[in-house]
Amino acid sequence: MKLSVIIPCFNEEKTIGIILDKVIKNNYPNKEIIVIDDCSVDNSKLIIEKYKENSLFKLKFNNKNRGKGFCIRSALEIASGDICIIQDADLEYDPAEHIRVIQPILDGKADVVYGSRFRGYGVSRTIYFWHRFGNFLITYLCNILTNLNLTDVETCFKAVKLEKLKSIQLKENGFGIEPEITIKLAKKKFKFYEVGISYFGRDYSEGKKITWVDGIKAIYYIFRYSFFN
Repeated sequence: MKLSVIIPCFNEEKTIGIILDKVIKNNYPNKEIIVIDDCSVDNSKLIIEKYKENSLFKLKFNNKNRGKGFCIRSALEIASGDICIIQDADLEYDPAEHIRVIQPILDGKADVVYGSRFRGYGVSRTIYFWHRFGNFLITYLCNILTNLNLTDVETCFKAVKLEKLKSIQLKENGFGIEPEITIKLAKKKFKFYEVGISYFGRDYSEGKKITWVDGIKAIYYIFRYSFFN
C-alpha cells in the first residue's frame, strides 16, 4: 500500500530539513511526501525547494498564511496513496514510527489509527502540565460525543485510509481540523485504533505554536461538528 506523508510547514527552518530527511529514511519504501509551506517568512521555503528534484516529493507553496487545516486539505487534493499520515514539520514526532502507526491498517484491522503520546511507548518529554490537562479534557469530551475511547485526540500522528478521509468534507483552516477529522470520521463508524508513540515535545522558546486559545477553540469545534455538519 502506498503511503502519503502530509507535512504542513510554517517557519520551521531549524527542523524542516531534518524532518524531510527522516521521512525519506523511514524504511517504508512505497511512499510520497507532500510538503505544504504555509507562506513561511524564514528560510523554510528555500530548504524545502532543495527537494523539488526528488521524485518522492510533491511541493506546494501558499501565497499567504492559511493555517494547518488549509494545508492538509490542499495536500489531500494531490495525494495518491492508499494511506495518509500527518507529520508536523518540527521534531516532536519521529517519522521512524510511521510504520508502527500504520501497521493496524496494513494488517487489515483499522481504517483510522492515532499515534497516542499517552499509551506508554518509547520516550516522552515531560513538559507543560496544563497542556496535558487541556488535552485530557478535549479528548474526554470528544469521547463522550463520539462514543470512542481515545487517549489523544490532539495527536499529530493521524493515519487514515485515504479513501475514508476523502469521504468526509473538511472545512477548517486552522488547528480546528484536529477535532473536525475525529468527529467526522467517527460519525462514519470507521474502525479506530491507537498505538503508543514517542513524543519529543518542545517549549515556546523552541518554536511551539499551539496555545490555550487553540484549546478553547477545540472545544467549540467538538460541539460544532458533533451537532452540526
